[in-house]
Parts: sequence; C-alpha cells; structure tokens
Amino acid sequence: MSRTRLLTAALLLGLAPLATAQKAEAPAKKLYCWNEGGRKVCGDALPATAVDSARTEINPRSGLPTARVDRALTPEERAAAEAAARAEQEEQAAAEAEMRRVMAMVHSFDSEDALRRAFDNRIALNRDSVKTAQMGIAGIRVILVDLLRRAGEAELAQRPVPKKLADDIRTQHAQLRQQQAALARLQRSGEAIRAQLEEAVARYRELRMPGAAPVLPAG
Repeated sequence: MSRTRLLTAALLLGLAPLATAQKAEAPAKKLYCWNEGGRKVCGDALPATAVDSARTEINPRSGLPTARVDRALTPEERAAAEAAARAEQEEQAAAEAEMRRVMAMVHSFDSEDALRRAFDNRIALNRDSVKTAQMGIAGIRVILVDLLRRAGEAELAQRPVPKKLADDIRTQHAQLRQQQAALARLQRSGEAIRAQLEEAVARYRELRMPGAAPVLPAG
C-alpha cells in the first residue's frame, strides 16, 4: 500500500469515532400528544392544526413526559389578559396616589376614630364590590358548566360541536377570566386599604401623640 493510501486510511479511521460520536449526540426526536376532536393523538411532528393546542412533549427513549405546553390564548383571552395587566398597573398607581393623599391630610382629622371612620367607608365599599364580583363569577361558572356539558354530550355522541356552542364557550371563558382578574384586583385593593389604615394611624399618632405605642398590624 502506498504512503498516500496509508495516510488516507489513517485519516478515515481517525474520523470514524468522531462521526459516530456526532451521530450519537444528535438530539432524539420528540413525541407530542394533544387532543384532537376529543381524541388523544400522538406523533413525532405537530400538524399545523395542533400548533396552538395544549400538548405534552414526551421523551421517546424513556416514554416520560418532559414538558407541558399550554394552548395559545384566543384573541378574546389575550385581550382580557392585556386589559388585566393595564388595570393592575393603573390600580398600583392609584393606590400610591391615594396613600400620598391620605398622608397629606392625616393631620386634619380631629381624632383617631375619625380617621378610622374615613377608612371604614372605603373598606365597606371594597367588601361590597368583592361580594358582587364573586356572585358574577358564580353566575358565569353555572353558564359555562352547562355549555361544556352540552359540548361533552355532542362529542360522546360522536357529533361535531356546533360552532355557536364553541364560540359561546370561548366567550364565557374569557368573561370568567376577566371577572377572576377583577376579583383579584379588588382583594388586593382591600388589603392595600387596610395597610394604608394602619400606616395612617401610625402617622397620626406620631404627629398628635409623640411617644405613643406603635400600631400593630391587624390580624
């Protein structure tokens, strides 16, 4: 064998383990499982119709799930989420402005009881708003459960879910998310009002009664 052939053979032998290693390190394909028309479907590629669906990614070697991907939000749900984020920012700004206003007027109250009564009105209004939001959520849940029951019956009978029914489910779900976000904001607002009360009372005592015992947080 000539010197050139010997060198070529040596190079090929040296590259063989590297090629094997690269092949071994190639990432394995993922398996995906998703629901399609009420049936669980699995495959090693996602069809275009399932790209926005909730799915589970599975390791083909171990058979164990490796990730869970939630479905893409509908335009209504996305709009609701964006509105909730804006409302939360506005709520935070309003709470900070209200606290500055309260602190500026603390010295104008004739007594600590008068200061507390001013906050009691806000606390009562917040409590009533929370109850109203909870009732609204309960009503939406009743409607949504009925709609889902009807969709489930259609699928069990192997009938397609009517478009209007599917649209109604999406609409009610978006409204439920909006109401839940509104309730969460109201509950946070109630906590903020109570915290403002304690801070305002502490500030009042500092101004009117130097050396008074600090106010302990409620509850």
